[in-house]
Amino acid sequence: MFGRSFKLFTLFGFDVKIDWSWIIIAVLITWSLAQGYFPHYLEGLSSSTYWWMGVFGALGLFASIVFHEFSHSLVARRYGLPMKGITLFIFGGVAEMQEEPANAKTEFLMAFAGPASSIVIGGVFYGIYRAAEAGGWPVPVTGIFGYLALINWVLAAFNLLPAFPLDGGRVLRSALWKWKGDLRSATRQAAWVGSGFGFGFIGLGVLSFLSGSLIGGIWWFMIGIFLRYAAQSSYQQVLTRRALEGDFVRDFMQKEPVTVPPDTSIRDLVENYVYKFHFKMFPVSEDGRLTGCISTRELKDIPRERWDRLTVGEASGRCSPDNTVSPGTNALQALNRMSRTGKSRLMVVEGDRLVGVLALKDILNYLSTKLDLEGKKS
Repeated sequence: MFGRSFKLFTLFGFDVKIDWSWIIIAVLITWSLAQGYFPHYLEGLSSSTYWWMGVFGALGLFASIVFHEFSHSLVARRYGLPMKGITLFIFGGVAEMQEEPANAKTEFLMAFAGPASSIVIGGVFYGIYRAAEAGGWPVPVTGIFGYLALINWVLAAFNLLPAFPLDGGRVLRSALWKWKGDLRSATRQAAWVGSGFGFGFIGLGVLSFLSGSLIGGIWWFMIGIFLRYAAQSSYQQVLTRRALEGDFVRDFMQKEPVTVPPDTSIRDLVENYVYKFHFKMFPVSEDGRLTGCISTRELKDIPRERWDRLTVGEASGRCSPDNTVSPGTNALQALNRMSRTGKSRLMVVEGDRLVGVLALKDILNYLSTKLDLEGKKS
């Protein structure tokens, strides 16, 4: 779902990150507040004042979304559900779950915590707004607090729509899950509803565009596309998790992998290993002991005139948790590690000894076959 992101800070053990797409929405929100919302409702202020109000309004919205997502994460932690952190992106924010909730109750409480927190913080901002008005605070200050109260209530209302994977859609899934006792079926039906809302927003975007509201039409259209994609991908994630339950790395690893001795020259590696086996990564092993690994990405940085003089042992990288895994690791955890690091092959180790190699294509082939069979049965 996300592109390139960077970490802002850690709070309560959760990493808060911003996807680069958030910069787009931050600029658009600041501009729309400074040039549209505040001048419309609070006339007579200077242009610079409107811009400062826009900046602080956008920062307040940023803090509100973080608070909303933290509420999800804290409830998830309370019920033992591991969370990777919080990422803000162009359509808001998301608390990144590593697993699905254990039961419908946990799903409901975690999903409802976000809108509830937005309602509460909206009430807090509204109380400050009324106190500021009564106390004669400057108009720009009261205007910002009034906006933050309104936007948090709008955020709560939007998230309560039963459009999976929005919070309301997760509440719907929890109800279906409780009723039918089947997470897969509940997710499929909630995803259908989410896709339906996506089509509705796309249609609303087209109507807005035809009626002359270009910017509004584009945003409704993009939200609709996002909802359809998010609903479908969330369902696929559930299928993947279910398909890999009880499977471990030892079930998929190649037990006799191709290894390269450390005294092999780079030219020998390229001509007799890379061009022959077409792997992007090779373990470097001596007497069964893993000493490192070398990938085609690293080979690109080595000048060709050094290929005869430089050995694989000298050029290989060290082993790390990013490129190694144990045989008893859950297959889904290994798949998540591949996704996080961008590595399609992991070395399977016991201590310092290489016992196999795990390839992404082997897991994907298994998933494709299993999901195809189960799809036909359902």
